[in-house]
Amino acid sequence: MLVIGIAGGTGSGKTTVVNKILKNLNAEGEGVNVLSQDNYYHDNQNLSMAEREALNYDHPKSIDFELLREHVKALKDGQSIEQPVYSFVTHSRTGGFVKVEPKNVLIVEGILVLTDKELLKEFDVKLYVHADSDERLIRRIKRDTQERGRDLEEVLYRYQNTLKPMHQEFIEPSKNVADIIIPNMKQNPVAIDFLTTVINNSLKKSH
Repeated sequence: MLVIGIAGGTGSGKTTVVNKILKNLNAEGEGVNVLSQDNYYHDNQNLSMAEREALNYDHPKSIDFELLREHVKALKDGQSIEQPVYSFVTHSRTGGFVKVEPKNVLIVEGILVLTDKELLKEFDVKLYVHADSDERLIRRIKRDTQERGRDLEEVLYRYQNTLKPMHQEFIEPSKNVADIIIPNMKQNPVAIDFLTTVINNSLKKSH
């Protein structure tokens, strides 16, 4: 199994890169699983809503890396997993699961996936998607207000008090362990084509 880790700051375009890769694949995404870090935040149902809202979700400690590593290893061993479903509205897991069967290629994406030393050992290829901080903030505002029910004041407060300092402390430095850094301020067909070729070759070998 080929395992690819894709990181980058919030709003950097990680999902866009993943979708481009899947679109370019000869198999049209068949044989490829995508695990999102967003489903592996710790379950905070034991906390009040006010306590949940006060948590720092941009710190590596907010992620259940133990479960994520366990799931990556299980898929590599040919076992299916039950991926938790997380709600950004309630800041907790819903209690539901998505069953994921092992495939030939696994993409693990999220802002912090290159910060965990043990998880890094599971990746064959490590990518970092780089984007200008102003552009990332604009994308974050649009997403959080339109998709996650946040108001502008809350989004800007989180950006200034947790997101920006955590990006500088943990996320930006994680690009130093990346094999490939993709600038997302312009089209990046060479990087996408390269990754597509690597994945296609892996898929062919497995048949």
